[in-house]
Amino acid sequence: MSHPNEAPHPGATPRPSAAPRPDTTADPREIILECRDLSVGYDRPILEHVDLTIARGEIVALLGGSGCGKSTLLRTIIGLLPPLAGEVVVFGESMSALSPDERSRLLRRTGTAFQQDALFGSMTLEDNIALPLRELTKLPARVIREMVRIRLALVGLPGLELRMPTTLSGGQRKRAALARASILDPELVFCDEPSAGLDPAVAAGIDETLLKFRAALGVTIAVVTHELESIRTIADRGVLFSHGGIRAVGTIDELTRSSDPAVFSFFHRVADKPAATTSTASSIAS
Repeated sequence: MSHPNEAPHPGATPRPSAAPRPDTTADPREIILECRDLSVGYDRPILEHVDLTIARGEIVALLGGSGCGKSTLLRTIIGLLPPLAGEVVVFGESMSALSPDERSRLLRRTGTAFQQDALFGSMTLEDNIALPLRELTKLPARVIREMVRIRLALVGLPGLELRMPTTLSGGQRKRAALARASILDPELVFCDEPSAGLDPAVAAGIDETLLKFRAALGVTIAVVTHELESIRTIADRGVLFSHGGIRAVGTIDELTRSSDPAVFSFFHRVADKPAATTSTASSIAS
């Protein structure tokens, strides 16, 4: 929870006391990521009072429509954006209580595959994926080359070490980004929209790669997505964000059968009813 002496962000709204909240402490497995009463955003909150946990070995999908705050939450969790209130606890350590060096060391136990892949266009695939090893370890060059070769084979890109990113397809670039995110053998991997913009067949290949990662490497995965087929294929649990906070948490089967209008609409692709012109204009303006 927030530090007792910490003042809430001026843009944050008071936490509602009457609304029931999900029990996030019931999972008996080791919790390796926890958000405690977390509010995230920029000039004002986008998501508020987020309480969630991720247990070791899970694949958890962070769900919701475009603009609901999924990626902003992810940026806050991995330390790219400071929280407006609350705290993030990773491997039992509160991120806000750590020095920059301590936080950096802790985050080395995690990996992140960004939505836009973030590959360096002037570097070969081998050099892109080897970069964390060269920057953060003292492994011999031959060992690094072999590790890159093995990881590329794991993500379905064998023999492409010397290719440049510009010569790869969108799906191949996503796979390469996953290879780099996992090259330090992290315990927890974050993926931001890994199948966005890909055709269904290529997206299915990314899903298979994520499942293979968990089976082969034993990693825990938090994936930001709104792709229903991917969600149903890979996720153990889903966390649905709507209207500035967590709307529902559960297995994908539980969420699919939910009678909550927002949850039902998301999982059954029910279009929102058109609002009145004035309301729409007000919404856009806000």
